[in-house]
Amino acid sequence: MVNASLINKRWSELQADTAKQFDMEKPDIKVMLFLIGVQELGKGPMKFSKRQKEELMHIATCRLFSAMGFYELEGLDQEGWPHWRLIKPIPNYTLLEQELIIKSLIIDYFDEAIQQ
Repeated sequence: MVNASLINKRWSELQADTAKQFDMEKPDIKVMLFLIGVQELGKGPMKFSKRQKEELMHIATCRLFSAMGFYELEGLDQEGWPHWRLIKPIPNYTLLEQELIIKSLIIDYFDEAIQQ
């Protein structure tokens, strides 16, 4: 079973570390997904349109859920943007479960990045 209090404690720590590193307010889930999307795109900091920002958050979501076996990377398009394929349906989690799973996957993503 998922330990909600541990996830929320680690999430708070990650938010504080990220806020300090990027000199920003404590980031919410959307901001963290955006940061992961930018990292996964691999083009460094640049200006993005609103649509591109949404696509970056989608890339991040697919990347995170690939760790649970729901998505796999198909490849990159001509502009270097990653495309993911859903390989099994994501269960209908409650909103609370969704939030905890996403937070847990984001924490794991940043833990992996630190270890590399």
